[in-house]
This record gives sequence, C-alpha cells and structure tokens, in this order.
Amino acid sequence: MTEVIIVGAGPTGLMLAAELALAGVDIAVLERRPNQQLVGTRALGLQARTIEMLDQRGIADRFLAEGQVAQVLGFGNTRLSIIDFPSRHPYGLGLHQQHIERILAQWVVELGVRIDYGVEVTGFEQDLKGVDARLSDGRELRADYLVACDGGRSLIRKMAGIDFPGWEPTMSSLIAEVELEAEPEWGVHHHAFGTQAFSQLESGLASLVVSEREPQENTEPTLDDLRSALIEAWGTDFGAHNPSSITRFTDMARQAATYRSSRVLLAGDSAHVHSPVGGQGLNTGVQDAVNLGWKLAQVVRGVSPEALLNTYHSERHAVGARVIHHNLAQTALMRMEDRIQALTEVVDGWLHMDEPRRTLAGALSGLDIRYETRAGRGTSSDDGDMHPLVGRRVPDVDLHTSAGVRRLYTYLHEGQAVLLNLGDPGDIDISAWADHVRRVDARYYGGWELPVVGEVSAATAVLIRPDGYAAWVGESSTTGLDQALAFWFGSSSGVEEWSTEDVSVEQKE
Repeated sequence: MTEVIIVGAGPTGLMLAAELALAGVDIAVLERRPNQQLVGTRALGLQARTIEMLDQRGIADRFLAEGQVAQVLGFGNTRLSIIDFPSRHPYGLGLHQQHIERILAQWVVELGVRIDYGVEVTGFEQDLKGVDARLSDGRELRADYLVACDGGRSLIRKMAGIDFPGWEPTMSSLIAEVELEAEPEWGVHHHAFGTQAFSQLESGLASLVVSEREPQENTEPTLDDLRSALIEAWGTDFGAHNPSSITRFTDMARQAATYRSSRVLLAGDSAHVHSPVGGQGLNTGVQDAVNLGWKLAQVVRGVSPEALLNTYHSERHAVGARVIHHNLAQTALMRMEDRIQALTEVVDGWLHMDEPRRTLAGALSGLDIRYETRAGRGTSSDDGDMHPLVGRRVPDVDLHTSAGVRRLYTYLHEGQAVLLNLGDPGDIDISAWADHVRRVDARYYGGWELPVVGEVSAATAVLIRPDGYAAWVGESSTTGLDQALAFWFGSSSGVEEWSTEDVSVEQKE
C-alpha cells in the first residue's frame, strides 16, 4: 500500500510528487507515456510567481540556466512589463515544456521518487479509508488518496463523476513543426481568420501557427489538415511535408465543479483547461500542486483533519476561475472583426497606463494572488484589522540572523512552515508546534512592499505556510497566532479545535 497515487508525470504531477516527497509521504507516480518525451509544442515558459515557487525550493537556478529571461506577459496585442514589481524575479522565462519536465523529473528522482512510465489507471473504487486503483499492467494499488494530474481529458475526473462545465470552442489553430518547399513571409501576421505565424528553427524545420477558418476539435490533426488550413489562409501550402509534430488548440474553456471528490483530487489541466494564449496553463497547474502538496501531506500524516483539503478547492478553484475569465477576454480580443479591433485599441491604450498595467500584470503573473480563507487567520493587530500581507505570497526579503544575512526563501527549501519572528527572541513560544513549524529569529531593516498593493506596514512576526503564503501576521501583538497555528498545522491542548468555517465545499459522492 502507498499513501498517495499521482496519475500523470507532467509539470503538475512532478511538482506535486516533489512536494509530497519533501514531506516524507510515500507516493506512486504513474505516467501513461512510455517516457518523458513530449510530442508537439506545449507550454513555452514560466511566469514570475512560478519561478518564485521554484526559488522557494532552491531549484530556480536550474531553470534559469537553461531558459531565456524576458518580459513575456501580454494581454491581447499588448506587452505587459513587470520589471518594476517588487520581486527577485520580475520577469518570465522562455523555456519549452519538455525542458521544464526534464528538470523537474531530475529533481523528483533526486528526492527518491520513482516514476512508472507506460502505466495508467484503468479504474478505481474509493471507500471511507482509501482508494483501490486498477493499473494497465495488471496490478492493483491501494492508497489513502489519488490525485489526477492526467490532463484536460482526465479519465480520473470522468470516473469520479466530477462535472466539467464551461465554454465550447469558437476558434482553433494548428501548431506544427514541418519542412517547407517554399519560403513563407516569416513573422507574425494578423489575418482574417486569426493569428498566423512562421518562424525558422535551428533544426531547419519551420514552426507554424495557422488559425483555421472554422473551429475544429480533433486533437490529433493530420498533415492534410495543415495543408488545407494553409491553402485557405494563404492560397498555398508552401509544400509542407515531413512534419515532426502537428497539434491543435482551441479556445475551449472548462473548469471542474469541484477539485475534490472525497479521496480523489484534481490538479492542473484535469481541473481546468483553456486556450494557451497568455501562457497560464502550466503555471496554474504547478501552483495547484504547491498549494495541495503540504496540505495533503499533513492529512496523510495525521497532523491535520481531512477537512483541511477543503481549503485546496476553495483557494485554487477561485484562482482557476480568474485565470479562465482573463483567458476568455484575451481570446475574444484575438478576433479580427472591426469592432473587436476597435476594442483592442482602446484596451491597449488603457494598458499603457501604469495602474491598469500593474493590476492586470499582477493577476497574469500570479504575483497578486490573495487566498481568502478567512478561518484560521485570527487577528493580526490589537485593533483586529487584517494585515494586507495575510493570504499573499511573502516577499523574499534579506534577513539578518545570527548566521549572517540570509534570504527568507532559503528557509522554505525543505517545504516546512516557518514562523518568522522579527521581534525579541523570547516574544513568541511555538514549542507545541515545533515538529511542524520552524521558528526563525531575525531582523529585517527594509520596508515591506507587495506587487500591485505597494508598501504595507512593517510586521513583527509572520506565520508562513510551506507554499510561501502568509497565514498570520503580527504587528506588536500575537493575537490570533495560536488559532492560526492550530487551524493550519494541527491543534494543541488548550487551543480551539479546527473549524471548517469558510472553507467547506460540497463533496461529490
């Protein structure tokens, strides 16, 4: 018996595997592909908050060494710079998914996790104590929980009976790497059908993006489909032949009604799908995994009750809904009708103003996320007001410690919660939670600044979740700290029991 089965070894599944491994959870990672190799063009890079999360685990440099740092954010036809955002990584990273997966897989193996390739789940049953999964190689595997990271057509989601409502496709495009006999006009073109793009690869192949006249849903397009689309758009197929890959994407958008059905959970594309425009999909999935990993680990180890998993749905479903909302707006702006082009010009004008740019870029980069789980926050000051840092990612400030100056994120490398005490060392006692929360006594002499929000009042203590988000903030007071510790990291004698207030979610049986 294992503790958690992860179905899918894409970026989301691999990140979840690493998070659980750091917490000492016994996991089985199953991937239906025969190896890590990907066919076709997938995600093209990482957004700022994802890079920060990799930095929290001490592995961001592995990705930065292979990718291209750039201002990659865009909305419609407008580029959005975040160079002025208060982050060590105010940029995106151009790096193809196959390389992202390779680096993540190497890390996962270093953590002692085995990835079973060529194996998939063909069926499962769950009861009150666990999940029994049937595998394609004839084995049966019992686990406490099963997490579906198996993509937009998730078999696990379907077998769990979780609804996947959303929007049907209204447009489609082909992405191909192919040999051409005739040279096209290289570059990006805005055509009556949509965006068309031609670029040359180092391999000698041409990389094409060809928008189709009418939306098509077949996820396995052929060379004939590509040739037909080229002829319709350009009057010629440029002698396209010998493709190394052809894939199709649409503007279909769907989101699972719930991210949890008892002991089955969804993450990544199995929970939400949308157009790749804007590059949010992979990043949202990896961030799902970081949110879920520590919570699932605590439940498996008996530190927290099962109800803690409800906060995964409440926090990440809201983020996924916002991602889809922005994606629908972006794909609408891609249309070539005169009225839409007029709207695009108006939006472009707004986004050249600082405040609209910062607001939208904060959302698209993931740097402005604020989890609204009210239960367990307590109060953070004597007057009961909530500090603006609560629920947000903690900035990677330079701390002055007895060991010298250290970055805050270095204390998150092991995936453990941190109580950062910036006051007198004797001010706070968390000995009852010492097994689950690391206390760090330090001084910080700079200001506190958050993306989009700006400067905020100085904190004297911060309770930091393993995913890097503030669970509680003190300003010369510890009011509410014990309640926050009990809610997120297990109850202690004399402390109010865990409550599901504000985090309950209807479970689909």
